[in-house]
Amino acid sequence: MSLRNSLLALLASGPLTGYDASKHFSDSVVNVWHASDSQIYPELRRMEAEGLVEAQEVPWGPNGATKNEYNLTHSGFAELENWQSEPTEYPTTRDPMRLKAAYFEWGDAIANIARLREHIDHHQKIINSATLMIEKISKDLHPTLVRRVKGLQDPRMVEHVVWTKIYAYEGIISSSEAEISWAQRGIRHLERYRHVEQKFRNPPINETNRF
Repeated sequence: MSLRNSLLALLASGPLTGYDASKHFSDSVVNVWHASDSQIYPELRRMEAEGLVEAQEVPWGPNGATKNEYNLTHSGFAELENWQSEPTEYPTTRDPMRLKAAYFEWGDAIANIARLREHIDHHQKIINSATLMIEKISKDLHPTLVRRVKGLQDPRMVEHVVWTKIYAYEGIISSSEAEISWAQRGIRHLERYRHVEQKFRNPPINETNRF
């Protein structure tokens, strides 16, 4: 349900069309929860059917065309607040890199090292992206944040809202830094033991080689 909660949070700052909701999502929420347009539009319609948002037609383009603009209802605000009070649900673990690492003995050290270097590159890109987001947030340059704090009268509330966004991205950076450290440790081990590398392509099946 995190897609729904993300959309509720975006709409809590004011009405959005489906297109605008998708754009704000891709500019911010996608860094912590991925969803495509094909998921966002149907979810908005389901939220409307359940009374969490109201849709009204607004002008769009020439020739009298219109599109739906979504507003959060009282039930939508209540749903958003309830979500924050509920225990966090963690997804079932599916970790392709850890799975591959657990069976590195089936590859050669050079290939294993290459996979770990790719892992490092992947997480360095995440760090770079999150760092850029923090810089934009800190300088009040991120449009989704500007929209969120607009109209807030208490400077302390503005400060708190900004802190929550930075805190989330700092968590992303910390996680990716740990991933890089883990991969670097694996590379050091593989480089040290390349000279005793063994390949087990067709070992006999017995209890000693099962893992």
